[in-house]
Amino acid sequence: MNPQGERWTAETVLALAPDAASRKAGSKLAAPGPWSGAGARPEGGGGAVWGECSGSGSTPYRTVVDLSEEGGPGFNCSCPSRKFPCKHALGLLLLWASGEAAVPVAQDAPPGWAGQWLDRRRQRAEQAAAGPGAAAPVTPADEEAARRRGERRAARISAGVTELEQRLTDLLRGGLASAEGAGYGQWDETAARMVDAQAPGLASRVRELASLRGSGADRAGRLLEECALLHTLNQGWLRREELPDPLAATVRSRVGLTTDAAALLASGPPVRDHWLVLAQRDGDDGRLITRRIWLYGRGSGRMALLLSYGAAGRAPELSLPVGLSVDADLVYYPAARPLRAALGTRHAPPGESAGPPPGGSVAAALSAYGAALCDDPWLETWPVVLEDVVPVPPPGPSPEADGWQLADAGGESALAVDPRARESQGLWQLTSISGGAPVTVFAEYGHGGAVPLATWGAELVPL
Repeated sequence: MNPQGERWTAETVLALAPDAASRKAGSKLAAPGPWSGAGARPEGGGGAVWGECSGSGSTPYRTVVDLSEEGGPGFNCSCPSRKFPCKHALGLLLLWASGEAAVPVAQDAPPGWAGQWLDRRRQRAEQAAAGPGAAAPVTPADEEAARRRGERRAARISAGVTELEQRLTDLLRGGLASAEGAGYGQWDETAARMVDAQAPGLASRVRELASLRGSGADRAGRLLEECALLHTLNQGWLRREELPDPLAATVRSRVGLTTDAAALLASGPPVRDHWLVLAQRDGDDGRLITRRIWLYGRGSGRMALLLSYGAAGRAPELSLPVGLSVDADLVYYPAARPLRAALGTRHAPPGESAGPPPGGSVAAALSAYGAALCDDPWLETWPVVLEDVVPVPPPGPSPEADGWQLADAGGESALAVDPRARESQGLWQLTSISGGAPVTVFAEYGHGGAVPLATWGAELVPL
């Protein structure tokens, strides 16, 4: 619902779906049959839709969607799905989008189960808007205690870094070939030591080293590269006081020190823009679900990455409609090459976008990635918009033969597609949309290659 009280279109709802299967399943639930107690309240009353959907069990699934500008869209459902939004939330929104006959505007307050969840979300939004110091004044004693906690953690990290440096020294003295005979236990133990040292970023990089062991013909080269990057990060931490502030901030974040989002939003400065939602993708490592949302600012010309997390099998709450534009404030986290941002105030509901952002050639993408690595050598991926490229499938029947490529229309250069993306149906979808003709592609590019995330036909198409 927008300030004028209009309901969303089906296209706006389906743009929220995490994948094609969810869109299909949600569309099947966009009928009154399985729903009972469905209702909505207008934006002036908080903007929400709720209902109960009968399923295979005896108890219906309770679904509620927060549509307010401040907190929405947010989703809650009693079903066990790990997708976010789930098919029930999508089906309810599609039913609501079809008109008031299907989901009427409620004359009373939402049912208790829906109202309680909505109230909790409003409280969290108000606390975040008020800032970290609104709940209680910070006393000198509080500041002193926080400073001491910070010093103790820094000392633990430094001890862990020193131990890790010795581990790398032993590895290189024995030769990289010795790593082939070593079991995963040594790496797991080292990673656990970094967790004990409160340096989760270092622990992740140690696990990356373990995964490279025996991982292909170029494993020795990759292992040496990762050792060098890890050594550079260690030295950056030990000498962080000598670094420029942006680079020191990058080192702290790569080691695993985080900046509180509420404190960041309170300190600013915000960048207000109409942010085109380019892609939304979830990753699951078995312990945590990480949602990556890519944005492009129409006025600023800047890319931004929003990260949101969900634990215990639940997907993150933050969700933005891919392909639409959001008028909102972002605050970038401090870094040598700022990219990650926190989402602040949203000034209007999502609206239509005016097409893809400006793109460039493969050479321009490589140049941009190289420049970013100069500022942040530990960078995993960098966003690129490729204009006039053609997806090229492997020449042979085996998907491993040379691999997929994104080639300039002129055939002068190409980007290899990351092997981890080769099994994705999105590559064939991209090929179908292209039909052999040049297209514009948004992708993440890293040392493993490109991962296509979206393309443009008549409109943006998530891959």
